[in-house]
Amino acid sequence: MPPKKIYAKELGIDLEGGNETEYFKWFLASMLFGKPVQQEVAKRAYLELVQDGITSPEAILKAGWDKLVEVLDRGHYVRYDFSTATKLLEVSSALKEEYNSFGALLKQSNTVDELSERLQEFKGVGPKTVEIFLRDMEPVLEQ
Repeated sequence: MPPKKIYAKELGIDLEGGNETEYFKWFLASMLFGKPVQQEVAKRAYLELVQDGITSPEAILKAGWDKLVEVLDRGHYVRYDFSTATKLLEVSSALKEEYNSFGALLKQSNTVDELSERLQEFKGVGPKTVEIFLRDMEPVLEQ
């Protein structure tokens, strides 16, 4: 039996409100769920990041690698803690550099396919992460 799919709502993320912060939170969660880890572990790691207020590119960069590893470990995301901390920092840095904000990235993407391509340009963001992200985001983007 395939694992049950996790949705943004289950993580307390409101994609309906049109809020860029919520969209980035879902992207952050998608990056965690995109790794081959148990969903419960990815969910716990995401909730630990939320608890520490590390839910924006700025907050990720401010937290730094050691803090990210510590928070991921608290969520039992230990197998991929180092690589994920590095990936979160690299993606946040590239996002700020190239688009300034997640909202700008979304606005500059005219189609879902274009958004998929732009997201996969970030080092470490592959088709699985984008598939998870778009599963919940596509209906919002098409409004």
